[in-house]
Amino acid sequence: MIFPLTLHTGANREMGEAADYYRRVDPQLAADLLTEIERSFQIIRERPKSCTVLAENTRRKMVHRFPYGIIFREHPGEIRILAIAHLKRCPFYWAGRV
Repeated sequence: MIFPLTLHTGANREMGEAADYYRRVDPQLAADLLTEIERSFQIIRERPKSCTVLAENTRRKMVHRFPYGIIFREHPGEIRILAIAHLKRCPFYWAGRV
């Protein structure tokens, strides 16, 4: 079963900020980041239970090539993306979004 995804407004903002940062460094890097995030979203949609458990119903999918993790929570009939978290920054800052 493929689950629909919804993004917390904070996660959406984080994705945009990350893409903006990489766009300033190299536009191709920004495109690569967004491609890798979309690939991660597809894996989360198809196999959410394959991702690392952080807490009850909260999991993380690492983004290939980039220092980001996608934090999400499973809900009946959907998956809620809580954060697109830079892994070198303040851990668990997103916990209030649960």
